[in-house]
Amino acid sequence: MRTLPATSLWRDRQFRTFWSAQGVSEFGDRISELALPLIAVTLLNASPSQVGFLTAAVWLPNLASLFIGAWVDQRRDKRPLMIAADLSRTVLLLSLPAAYWLDLLTLGQLYVVAILAGIAHVVFNTAYSSFFVRLVSRDHFLEANSKLSSTRSISFMGGPALGGLLVQWLTAPVAVLADALSFVFSAIQVSRLDTAPGPADGAGESLLGRARAGMRYLLRHPYLRYTLACSTTINFFNLIGAALLILFASRTLGLSAGTIGLAFGIGASGGLLGALAATPLTRLIGVGPLIAIGAFVFPASIAIAALASGPLWVRATALGAADFVGMFAVMCYDIPQNSLQASVTHEQMRSRVSGAYSSINYGVRPLGAIVGGFLGTWLGVRETLLISSASGFLAVLWLLRSPIIRTRSLEGLEPPALRT
Repeated sequence: MRTLPATSLWRDRQFRTFWSAQGVSEFGDRISELALPLIAVTLLNASPSQVGFLTAAVWLPNLASLFIGAWVDQRRDKRPLMIAADLSRTVLLLSLPAAYWLDLLTLGQLYVVAILAGIAHVVFNTAYSSFFVRLVSRDHFLEANSKLSSTRSISFMGGPALGGLLVQWLTAPVAVLADALSFVFSAIQVSRLDTAPGPADGAGESLLGRARAGMRYLLRHPYLRYTLACSTTINFFNLIGAALLILFASRTLGLSAGTIGLAFGIGASGGLLGALAATPLTRLIGVGPLIAIGAFVFPASIAIAALASGPLWVRATALGAADFVGMFAVMCYDIPQNSLQASVTHEQMRSRVSGAYSSINYGVRPLGAIVGGFLGTWLGVRETLLISSASGFLAVLWLLRSPIIRTRSLEGLEPPALRT
């Protein structure tokens, strides 16, 4: 592994190159995350259930993460896979404005694009988990995760506002062009990186055997199995509400695309503050306690938006406030948790463990989105958001049974030995 100097990562050209790729791509993602459901809601008159199915389609490929991660781990150099994933998403997103201009756009196409782009996303992320530890040294895990998360938070500030304006000026399908171009830039930047390939792993082992080994390692791990249970609980309930949030903001709160984007953009400043605060808060109260606090507050924040009423400015402010609190909390959850996972996962297991983790953690998101769609139709959208907000308590219960809650720092943590 390449050893970096004991200075800021901003001095490292390799990290800066990857950071720029990630930053531009994140801004593009924020535009699509707003534009895709707005295409369904405003152009195709989708029902709550159909919007739930669209959100489910985005996350459905994560069910295959177990096998994708095992397949990715067979490749020593992960960069070609990451580049191919970026270029694939470019082509898929370009099909949406093309179909719109030809008057051929349908919900069916949205579902297909969401699923195929989701597969590319899984390939990129499972490759990234191994790539990350070759990009930065162990001593820089927290700093790197903080910087990358800060950039992601900035994208949540500017991306939705820009996306809302582009949707109003150019229509939602055309706005997706910006995300397509961001993946081109990401592919170019990743191709410029010069990181040493990882060790060849599991030669001669079948794909099924590798997948089983990754799942077995994950479920036996004293830290990973509890972070998995906590994150899976949050993701299931969070998607119940998140699948309907834009629909709720548009139809129930009566906000325009520009106002929704602006509220999300302003609210996302909480993510930037959370990313900047996560490392000092970790030193102050400890890794485990901060993870627990973030796990509780993040899902609860959606209730602020769900209870909104009154004048337009109050409704818009409530939406922004919910996003602010949630984004701050999720940074306080993600940054220490990601750094903890990187510290306690064996080098030879990273991609397949990442795949196994995602197959469960993100694999429940389609189910949550579908449940949210049905609950929104049956009980009402506002009531469904309130149900979603109650999940934090359940998530924290997993941590109380684990060694995570007692973990103060990453020092001295080592991966368990591989079983033969």
